[in-house]
Amino acid sequence: MTLQQFADLLSVITIGMCFVLKIPQILKLMSVKSADEISTLGLFLELTSYTVMTSYNYTNGYAILSYLEYPIILIQEYILIFLVLKYLNKINMWAFIYSLIYFTLSSCLVLEIVPKVVLTLLAPMCTPISASSKVVQLLAILRAKNAESVSPLTWFISAFTNLTRVFTIWMDSADMLLLGNFIISVLLSFSVMFSALYYKHRPVKHD
Repeated sequence: MTLQQFADLLSVITIGMCFVLKIPQILKLMSVKSADEISTLGLFLELTSYTVMTSYNYTNGYAILSYLEYPIILIQEYILIFLVLKYLNKINMWAFIYSLIYFTLSSCLVLEIVPKVVLTLLAPMCTPISASSKVVQLLAILRAKNAESVSPLTWFISAFTNLTRVFTIWMDSADMLLLGNFIISVLLSFSVMFSALYYKHRPVKHD
């Protein structure tokens, strides 16, 4: 097997793992019925990133297999956000209004009611937005000193898929900007995973 064939295989594995990326976290929330250590800001930043990238690829007419992981993760993100809001008792009229605004704006992007140039400007911002989502989740765990509701497996899958992208991008284009962004994502995902593992066995003691 050549390095290029290995890179292609890693791409297929990466897309496959993205199909179950958020599933361990969803199951974890349903098990503990708590979302105290999950950062809602981090989830909304992720939602923004996945929405923009899905819309950007779709409106540019790219092959579905080249970005299939984004809509798949997006569906999982919807479920995850619903569960987090449910367990934080934040499902109310405001949540409904914000959801309506989100889906209206998303539809405008996909249907190109909003000029495509807007997506072209937003797409490069998705990497720092995604990195920020990991940082705020890490801070949420460190502040709570507890990770009962956080799934280390989800963050391992995130780190692994980003690591495979480092190799495939290096083989494909060696784009230093993309490589740097994915390397940062790998480090942040592993940081969240190890923090979750560390605090999982050190629950907060309540008086």
